Amino acid sequence: MCGVAGFVDPRQRLADSQSLIRRMAGTLEHRGPDDAGEWRDAEAGIALGHRRLSILDLTAAGHQPMLSHCGRYVLAYNGEVYNHLAIRADMQRHAPTDDIRFRGHSDTETLVNAIALWGVADTLQRCNGMFAFALWDREERKLTLGRDRAGKKPLYYSLYRGSLLFSSEMRALFAGMQQRPEIDRGALTLFLRHNHVPGPYSIYHGVQKLPAGTLLEIQLSDIAAGNIPVPVTWWSAEREARKAQGSGYAGTLTDAIDELDGLLRDATRLRMLSDVPLGVFLSGGIDSSLVTAAMQAESAVPVRSFSIGFEDETFNEAAFASRVAEHLGTDHAELYVSERHLLDAVPQMAGIYDEPFADASQIPSWLVSRMARQDVTVALSGDGGDELFGGYERYWFGEQRWQRMRRLPLPLRRMGNALVQGCPDVLLNALLGLAKQESADGRADIASRLKMRAAMAASGSAAALHQALVSDSLHPRHLVQGGNEPSYALNPAAAIDGIQGVAEQMMLLDYIEWLPDDLLVKMDRASMAVSLEVRAPLLDYRLFEFAWRLPREFRTEDGVQGKRILRELLSRYLPQELFDRPKQGFCVPVASWLRGPLRDWSEALLDPRRLQDEGWLDARCVRLCWDQHLAGSHDWGDLLWSILMFQSWQDRWTANSLS
Repeated sequence: MCGVAGFVDPRQRLADSQSLIRRMAGTLEHRGPDDAGEWRDAEAGIALGHRRLSILDLTAAGHQPMLSHCGRYVLAYNGEVYNHLAIRADMQRHAPTDDIRFRGHSDTETLVNAIALWGVADTLQRCNGMFAFALWDREERKLTLGRDRAGKKPLYYSLYRGSLLFSSEMRALFAGMQQRPEIDRGALTLFLRHNHVPGPYSIYHGVQKLPAGTLLEIQLSDIAAGNIPVPVTWWSAEREARKAQGSGYAGTLTDAIDELDGLLRDATRLRMLSDVPLGVFLSGGIDSSLVTAAMQAESAVPVRSFSIGFEDETFNEAAFASRVAEHLGTDHAELYVSERHLLDAVPQMAGIYDEPFADASQIPSWLVSRMARQDVTVALSGDGGDELFGGYERYWFGEQRWQRMRRLPLPLRRMGNALVQGCPDVLLNALLGLAKQESADGRADIASRLKMRAAMAASGSAAALHQALVSDSLHPRHLVQGGNEPSYALNPAAAIDGIQGVAEQMMLLDYIEWLPDDLLVKMDRASMAVSLEVRAPLLDYRLFEFAWRLPREFRTEDGVQGKRILRELLSRYLPQELFDRPKQGFCVPVASWLRGPLRDWSEALLDPRRLQDEGWLDARCVRLCWDQHLAGSHDWGDLLWSILMFQSWQDRWTANSLS
């Protein structure tokens, strides 16, 4: 796992290219502390930089940027191609022995030489892995940026003064700029809806994320003209889901469990390829327990498993994880953290996430990564199970509610929604006689739940229903001064066109937006901050294709609870009582923190004079949310956390210094 940075400066406007590329790559040292390299072509004005976390082939034979055996291609690459040995064997069957001479056994050498043999697109179709890369074609003088199917590894790019800059994280881009771009108010509005900035947008004007499963081919003339082409899709989750759903599954549930077992075991085995110590994150939930079970089944020795526990039993799953580890026979380690540990981590989040990010599980994700890094360099995780097998309650709850509500005419539902949204929370609570109904943190939130259901009822499509369910704020433009929510680059209606089932449509939307822009960003930055590589067997593309062939009854038996087939498979490895419990999640009690130990920190960041002077957020709206939250009349915890993460991010990243 590594960090990639580079630029193409055809007009030679960036001074001292050697110093610049080293400075850009140097900001990514946390992603790759083991080695540093750069490659430059002064005539073309291109420079590639790399920071290496050595996983496969720890020798100098794995050094990057790497040239192909023919000398035509130069590759700077972040990620792992898990099946690279099979690809290497296939290359040697298809090419004369003397044409390709491998110097080492790194997947980088396999990838760059496969591209030389088959081309970029054909090579990527053969790859099973996670990656983001920059490839320079010295013959055609063309740069290609690429990203893996699921979007596990990040890549940003930006035009700046006639040059193109690109990197694994935004901080490296700004090492090549004299000043930062302006914050994008539209992207900020999207952030306050989603708690992250959905791609291809970034928080800044002119800085874009390369979408998952795409390639961006750029000629020198494109850069000189200031006209960057549109990325081209090489793998589409939407297309593959439609194809798989259309083909269906002919076997029984037992057949499907057997097939899933084989696929998961193989996906896990591939991700255990490593020349450094590796382990697994074990929360005690279904997904991580399955990955741990598959990993232990593929290992001749006890695997290292890691769990984090909380003193607050409301959020603690460590005891379940410990029992799973004992049954499977792993070498288990756990770290119990106090509320003080968690609170002390809060100010550090802005430095780890160099773009505003507000999924509060980022805190325990960083803590468990830091713990695991003391013993291993690679860890497997259970990411992806919910999006593939219907694990989120909102899929089934949302579909059922919507089906019932849509019996009423849409205009009537929208009128009712307008009335509910315009009604003050205090009045709603009073009218319902539930002013003190208790929620998880002891505060009344019946009004917010009623408003959410009204928004669901007003939805005219599954895409609109999904947006209502995943939004931290239903009206984020009111919070941003001059804010307008841009036309979202992902067209939800087109993405799910032809997909059968409302729950399935929401699952696909989560896979192509929520997964790459929230869950995978969270884990990538949290783990890479401590130089830990995290691999996710459930994100193997073969499991995606398999999951989408399954009939609904294999995902859910009762239309209420998902992941039926995962539960059935896990019961082959564990007694049911070890995992059959309500989904808990990797949560922290943000709402109560803001009223308690984080109140002073929050007050300083939400000071009305500060908000007014900065000019980004509407001070009156923000303070209204804050006051209502403190009074307990409305739970604004998630939205306030997003606002506070933006404010904290500004403190860390928008000062005069570009460091």
